[in-house]
Amino acid sequence: MSNFWVFGYGSLMWNPGFDHLRSEPALLRGAHRALCVYSWVHRGTQERPGLVFGLDNGGACRGMAYQVAEDTWSNTLDYLRAREQTTMVYKEHWHTIELDSGENVQALVYMVDHAHPQYAGALPLERQLEIVDGAVGKSGENPEYVINTAAHLEEMGIADTNLAWLAQQLKNL
Repeated sequence: MSNFWVFGYGSLMWNPGFDHLRSEPALLRGAHRALCVYSWVHRGTQERPGLVFGLDNGGACRGMAYQVAEDTWSNTLDYLRAREQTTMVYKEHWHTIELDSGENVQALVYMVDHAHPQYAGALPLERQLEIVDGAVGKSGENPEYVINTAAHLEEMGIADTNLAWLAQQLKNL
């Protein structure tokens, strides 16, 4: 069995874009999901940035783990780097995650780089709403990304009251 795992916490949960042997809900300790990255490519532009999720230090994050076959790992890694590292706002890390089955595995995770100019930090919800509303990038509209992520978290039984509020406000605009 392959020992290559990827942890998804944002759009990778509902749109991984790569072949995998299996997927399973998982928990990452030591980082949390945050709408803390200005998107200059996928959900916004440098002139009109959007906001996307990053893994930021502290707390814990429930997400989805994907096991990747050894013979496709190299191509998967190339794909992930092209998708996630367009502007190098994330740093690749290997972290232990706990699968819902109870198994602990090492997984590739993309942590936000605090020194990168796209790091937005912890923004008030009203400011997040202003930034997300109307932002569009090469991967689509920023509100769609936020709403889809919120819906997927809800489907997985993951409570995120701030994200739920933001998604509801975006639906009402």
